[in-house]
Amino acid sequence: MPRYKAIIEYDGSGFVGWQRQATGTSIQQSIEEAIVKFCAEKVVVHGAGRTDAGVHALGQVAHFDLRKEASTATVRAAINFHLKPASIVLVSVEEVGEDFNARRSARHRVYLYRIVNRRPPLAIDKDRAWHVTHRLDVPAMHEAAQVLVGKHDFTTFRASLCQARSPVKMLDRLDVVREGDEIRVHAEARSFLHHQVRNMVGTLKLVGLGKWSVEDVRQALEARDRAAGGPTCPPDGLYLMKVGY
Repeated sequence: MPRYKAIIEYDGSGFVGWQRQATGTSIQQSIEEAIVKFCAEKVVVHGAGRTDAGVHALGQVAHFDLRKEASTATVRAAINFHLKPASIVLVSVEEVGEDFNARRSARHRVYLYRIVNRRPPLAIDKDRAWHVTHRLDVPAMHEAAQVLVGKHDFTTFRASLCQARSPVKMLDRLDVVREGDEIRVHAEARSFLHHQVRNMVGTLKLVGLGKWSVEDVRQALEARDRAAGGPTCPPDGLYLMKVGY
């Protein structure tokens, strides 16, 4: 039975997230239902990252097995056809070995968080970026972000419902850059805790506003207490950009 690897792009607005839920429509469910329409096979689509409700992806990776014999181009086109009009697209599909697992085989994940830092409200980027009206000090945010790079206990930036066995993670990169009115936070690691990126960005915003210092971020990290960290920022600005294998 062939195993397929798919790179998936989606606008997470209006979805309950990647994973199937008791109520609401998920990305995973939508793709699985499209596969049923394509070849009448009920399969589980396994994703590399369980993105939350409202979180987007340009490079989500998933795998699934099909009994039906078809070219990868046909599989991609047929599933995309049956996904319409949902804002989900399989960008590419390739056949891989049985040992490939989208989640467990991943060696690193890259996320982007977008902040639009201006007074006027958002039109094009509504539901696709965090709108922050007060001017943020990006160099200060970037300096504070470097405190978090490396291997740490990230309990302070971990959601209470996180199911990871350990709060210790290796954060390879956390850069904050400004491009005009847009502030981009680039985060890279093998894996992340639930809400880790959003909690780190929420904390860095406090630095950007001048309410926290670099030392405050260091102390929050060392506290290993979620209550010591900054707020969880909205899901709108978060994108799963790439999964490396």
